[in-house]
Amino acid sequence: MSAGVLVGYATRNGSTLEVAEAVAHTLREHGLDVDLQPMRSVRTVAEYRMLVLGAPLYMFHWHKDALSFLSKHQESLKKQIVAVFALGPFHDEEKEWQDIRAQFDKELARFPLLTPVAHEVFGGKFDPAKLRFPLNLIPAMKKMPASDIRDWDAIRAWARGLASILSSDLP
Repeated sequence: MSAGVLVGYATRNGSTLEVAEAVAHTLREHGLDVDLQPMRSVRTVAEYRMLVLGAPLYMFHWHKDALSFLSKHQESLKKQIVAVFALGPFHDEEKEWQDIRAQFDKELARFPLLTPVAHEVFGGKFDPAKLRFPLNLIPAMKKMPASDIRDWDAIRAWARGLASILSSDLP
């Protein structure tokens, strides 16, 4: 029996979309029926058994589309299995990971009805050539080196864990 899963994402430059695609692909490999959609396009979540929501943290805030989605659907989210992820650090430095995890927890705490079965922070991708206003006006940001510390093995392992959670929840 397959169960409907929404993998909803918010992205600025496509990095989170790539992670959401990897999560969706892994869930499909486990026999799950998966819809992959930008969160801003989702009108209802009633038809899904599980929601996997991912968005980047920028300037210590989760993407506005993710926050808007949680606000709009918070009553429905009480009735479903929900997992969330954020992309965050651009550098593999423990202090940066700690700060990003703390900020992600703070963002999620704004939605006390949300009780995710799993939440994770993955490394992010940074390309100074893709900076947009107003970040492109900050000289230090434009001088930062490009980086990509997304751990694809960890991302796929997390998604396999979600498939197990959903499989064990089936009647």
